[in-house]
Order: sequence, then structure tokens, then C-alpha cells
Amino acid sequence: MFRKMRRFKQEISREECVEVLKTIPRGVLSLIGDDGYPYGIPMDFWYNEKEGTVCFHGAKEGHKIDAIRSCDKACFTVIDNGYREEGKWALNIKSVIIFGRIKFTEDEEKRVEIGTALCRRFSDDNEYLEHEIKNALPRALCFELIPEHMTGKLVNES
Repeated sequence: MFRKMRRFKQEISREECVEVLKTIPRGVLSLIGDDGYPYGIPMDFWYNEKEGTVCFHGAKEGHKIDAIRSCDKACFTVIDNGYREEGKWALNIKSVIIFGRIKFTEDEEKRVEIGTALCRRFSDDNEYLEHEIKNALPRALCFELIPEHMTGKLVNES
């Protein structure tokens, strides 16, 4: 059902893909939007390594939520910061692309887990975390991308 990577020699391992997902805090969630147009949204995320899902939160209404309710299929893309080999100008960049389906998270314990993990990606301030869980999380919708296919590759800019 999913295409094989054309440039398979650049493919990175699943473990390398997971490492990118664990270290990079933002990516682009792509959905099918209004009138069938693609809709890509930059999103903060948390990779739940235990379950293998990509977790998000956001407003309870809007274009993104309408698109998900209309079609649960999604694509999520993450690109790392890259590195340069000594003496070279070109960046070596790892990217990860995940295809899957989105499900809304209704379980309150899981919502708190997602909200806490997302906050922890950006701050270790416990007071801030408690405030966000108490005041912001009740107004947010949590959802997860359940992967059906994941690939990653290393590309040299040269």
C-alpha cells in the first residue's frame, strides 16, 4: 500500500527515526483540508515511545479539527537540525515521515500524560506545568497519530 523509498541507500533505521522523533520538538502535520486541498500545520509533538504514537494537542475547533473529522488519514514530517562533517559546507539532514490515522484522546489520564509530556519537552518548571495542566489542558483537544508506515532518510545538501 505504501511506496518503498526510491533512494533506499539513504534510508535510516527505525532506531534512528525514533531518535529524531525523541529529540526534535516540532514537525508538520499534513491533512486533507477544505475542498481537498492539502493542509500542513507546524505542530509541537511528543513521541510516545511506549505506544509508538505521535501525540499532539490544540484547540477544540478549527480547520485542523474539521479536517481530521472529515478524514483521519495524516502524514507527519520531522526534520532534524543536521550536522556538517569537518571541513565540509553541506549539511547532512535526517528526516522522518510517518503515515497513519489520527484518533482523538478521550481518556483523561492519557490526556494529562500527553499534556505533561508536551510541556516537559519545553520546560522543567513544575509550577508552569501544574498551571498548564489545570488551566490550559481542559480547553485543549488531545489526539494521536497511529503510525501505519514510517520511513526516514539521511540527505546531504551538496
